[in-house]
Amino acid sequence: MKDVRIGVIGIGNMGSSHSQYLFNGEIPQARLTAVCDISPQRLEWAKKSFGDKIAYFSDAGELFSSGQVDAVMIATPHYSHPPLAIEAFNHGLHVLVEKPAGVYTKQVREMNEKAKASGLTFGIMFNQRTNPLYQKLRDLVKSGELGEIKRVIWIITSWYRPQSYYDSGGWRATWAGEGGGVLVNQDPHQLDLWQWICGMPKRVRAFCGFGKYHDIEVEDDVTAYMEYENGATGVFITSTGDAPGTNRLEISADRGKVVVENDQLIFWRLRVPERQFNREWKGGFGSPECWKCEVPVRGRSTAHRGITENWVNAIIKGTPLLAPGVEGINGVELANAMHLSAWLDDWAEIPVDEETYLRLLQERIQKSTVKKDPGASRTLDVAGTH
Repeated sequence: MKDVRIGVIGIGNMGSSHSQYLFNGEIPQARLTAVCDISPQRLEWAKKSFGDKIAYFSDAGELFSSGQVDAVMIATPHYSHPPLAIEAFNHGLHVLVEKPAGVYTKQVREMNEKAKASGLTFGIMFNQRTNPLYQKLRDLVKSGELGEIKRVIWIITSWYRPQSYYDSGGWRATWAGEGGGVLVNQDPHQLDLWQWICGMPKRVRAFCGFGKYHDIEVEDDVTAYMEYENGATGVFITSTGDAPGTNRLEISADRGKVVVENDQLIFWRLRVPERQFNREWKGGFGSPECWKCEVPVRGRSTAHRGITENWVNAIIKGTPLLAPGVEGINGVELANAMHLSAWLDDWAEIPVDEETYLRLLQERIQKSTVKKDPGASRTLDVAGTH
């Protein structure tokens, strides 16, 4: 294959951005050949931007069967990601889906199964994986430089949103429109990085404030406690109601701790691992010698374009994916577990009870206050409107 012909489905906020850099030839061996949106206004924008050089569709099925594309990027609202991806695989098309992979694990699992059976290239837009800061942190963990993890704490409250943000769309912050709040809309990247770097916990106990700081029906404040098989624990705190907010990730381990904050990575390295010191020290009060190390981080974050280029290279050259689509289920699993724990006021085991989660979600969808504006929740690119 010389060039990959790409169609973008959903040309709202993120979809339009993907379309523009593809159209401008910023991704080697990739060409924008089609876009699709059910909104006449968005299609009109696309026609003014791209002229007669690409094809236009108001129905995704017509795009899939048009023969004009080899691959598709899906940048539509959350609920539609898995069904559109499945339909694309059925038409023999490669897929790159915007985050999150979906709203609940059952639909995401079905998408993953179809992707694996198809043999096609399936990626997800976890652009934070291109950030050398998190790549270096993952390397420190996976290489054993930190030793065995004891505790992970991520405070990510720099998502402040006023009420007018939520009032700007009838689908916003509703169970029927988005399928959740801060965990589903703002935090998918952090939940993905959490599991990408530290792995998946075995169970979660979460406390969610549903409409705690805003007139909304979904969560805008979350404190979750996690437990791992090795005894390590984790705390994840997030909110759209804190001003000013914080973004601080701290991992404590046997050989010290590492802190990521303000675009810096600091490693407080112990000269002697804590467990060894604990066994050997005979002097009563005491602690291991500790060095403050500013870990060099080289390179730059290539963000969305980097993930897209990697996906195109995977299609053409078989390059390993930095963000395989099948891994998108892990962040969804964490969000589902937090919701389920809060709904049941109890621990949620991982993997989550998919049927119970879906039943309780559907109950909330039935009571949802989402405004039924014609196409409102579908014409806007919810996946990219943080």
